Amino acid sequence: MPRMRLIQSRFFPVLEFTFLSALAVLLPASLSRAQNTPPAQPPQPSQQQPDQTAPDAGGPGADNGSIALPKKKEKAEEPPPPAPAEPKFKNPEGAGNFSLKIDVPEVTVDVGVLLEKTHTFVPGLKPSNFKVYEDGVEQKVVGFKRTEAPITALLLCEFASTSYYFIYDMRNAAWTFAQQLRPQDYVALMTFDMKTRIVSDFTQDKRQLYQAINEMNIPMFSERNLFDALYEGLDRLDRVDGQKYIILIASGRDTFSKITLDKILKKLKATPNVTIFAISTGGALRAMTEGGPGFRQQLRDIDYAQADNQMKTFANLTGGMWFDPRFVGEMPDIFSDINQTIRSKYQLVYHPSNSKQDGSYRKLRVELVDEEGKPLRMQDEKHKPLKYDIIARDGYRARQEVE
Repeated sequence: MPRMRLIQSRFFPVLEFTFLSALAVLLPASLSRAQNTPPAQPPQPSQQQPDQTAPDAGGPGADNGSIALPKKKEKAEEPPPPAPAEPKFKNPEGAGNFSLKIDVPEVTVDVGVLLEKTHTFVPGLKPSNFKVYEDGVEQKVVGFKRTEAPITALLLCEFASTSYYFIYDMRNAAWTFAQQLRPQDYVALMTFDMKTRIVSDFTQDKRQLYQAINEMNIPMFSERNLFDALYEGLDRLDRVDGQKYIILIASGRDTFSKITLDKILKKLKATPNVTIFAISTGGALRAMTEGGPGFRQQLRDIDYAQADNQMKTFANLTGGMWFDPRFVGEMPDIFSDINQTIRSKYQLVYHPSNSKQDGSYRKLRVELVDEEGKPLRMQDEKHKPLKYDIIARDGYRARQEVE
């Protein structure tokens, strides 16, 4: 036993030493071989692979598959909160619905400023140079511009069997007016004696107007119903939009009208967009016979004085001009002034301080002032004072409120 134990104690140390020595020799060689050898390919999967689809409820998908986690259901977007309801006003019992409408009146005034001596238009005026008064109360001008536009005019001519001088003056005046028209102008021709006749409707063709004037040769009646013709002319122009003009060529006498002077003046005041330029005829005959002897001649002079006053009133009420030529040579200058006045003017706009829509007639007055508020003074190149005329409507009638 002691010997066996001795052999074992000697043998195992030798064996241990031999094993460690061999391991020390083989280990570096195996490491070197492992570095030079390519890695082994992973095993190819089999043709039939297990179902890897994760069921909705979770749990294993197959015997060899992965464990499926429960699906998270996507949360639906919450709808936005409803808009707050508009507050509703509850009417008292018995009260119905109503709406409130505020109508601010607006007045447009066409103003012509002409030199008294030459009748030429005065340009270059500013809004601060104008003052507008309505029934004596100054108004604030909110709109201002200078206008020069085509015209729409009614040529209203007296064509009655009275005297050759009146027809001759009328034809010359109508012809001169037609010569100064422009291609964009619209003009109609209406004549009157006892009745009214539309000789030419509104046209831009000057040749048509010339032909209509040439056809006025032999009048039918000697009556001159001026008031009826002017009233009818205003009614016809009422259907036309915009600013209109009446070129009234007549003696001014009225002999047989159904319409009275008061009624025609009331009609003129109620028509804000019509301007009348009046030319009296028969000036040459009157110049030869005025102041003659006899009571009959005196009555005739009084009749024509009244006729002139009526023609002048028609023009002044509407912001126009009145002319009483004695000679044919005055016609070109007269209609040149009319064209200058019609085509070149200042337009003022204001909101009246009296906003009542009561249908009342409001008096208008326009003044020219300088920068200091004093009356405007004009001078020529030699510093001599120049007089001027302000041409504007005498007034207007306020709109009648509809009940």
